Amino acid sequence: MVYQQQHQEHEVLIAEPNRSASWQANKWALVAMCMLSGTIASGFAFVGAWPILPFAGLEMAALGTALYYVCWKLRYRHVVTFDEQEVRIQKGHYHPRQSWSFERRNTRIIISTKPHPWDAPGISLSHRGETVCLGEFLSKDDAQQLIELLRSRLRVQSHSANTSKDF
Repeated sequence: MVYQQQHQEHEVLIAEPNRSASWQANKWALVAMCMLSGTIASGFAFVGAWPILPFAGLEMAALGTALYYVCWKLRYRHVVTFDEQEVRIQKGHYHPRQSWSFERRNTRIIISTKPHPWDAPGISLSHRGETVCLGEFLSKDDAQQLIELLRSRLRVQSHSANTSKDF
């Protein structure tokens, strides 16, 4: 998913993975699964199969951990901030873990197409030999949207076919 925000002194492009459900929705799904599993496990415990109770608890703990991990991974985002003189790129989950600042007039876009038609093109920003990849997690349509938004703000340095195969 790609969207832009306009502020008084700068413009921000944000790229993040698509999410089917928020953390709040996942918590409700986890509560529903815990209630169902607890009801079934209680029924088995009532008829004498009490050893099922710790396994049901472990199963729900594993499900909760997996849901939290997936939601955390999907909070990863790339933020590109443009002002008159500078392009700032930040990457991270809830706050920036990595950050780059480039001079805007010397920053270029590098677009590399992938060999398979379903793959999204590779997008990088380059400044005096330093290259930062953007939106590796984007779908093809979202990557095209990001390219169009970047093209309206920066120059394209190269647009070439990527001959390397990722297996």
